[in-house]
Amino acid sequence: MNKHDWTDADLDALFTQVREPGGDADGVADRVLAAHRARQGHARHVRAGWVSALLASAAVLTGVAVLKPAPVLPSSAAYAAYESAVGDGW
Repeated sequence: MNKHDWTDADLDALFTQVREPGGDADGVADRVLAAHRARQGHARHVRAGWVSALLASAAVLTGVAVLKPAPVLPSSAAYAAYESAVGDGW
């Protein structure tokens, strides 16, 4: 049957047949939903892992920054030139 040969009654019957769920439709829907839930659960697990790793890294960096002693800053060349011009004990 060519698509131009179809009558309105043929199309109505076709659409009615497509709208009615068959025995296989329930099984397919269950499998699709189960796979979707599994993907969502895996995505949540992966996101939670990254958040935990990020927080742990931030805690380590904060601990290193707090516990590390402040470096002794060298005197600058300008300070050395000023000190040599004015002398010691200014």
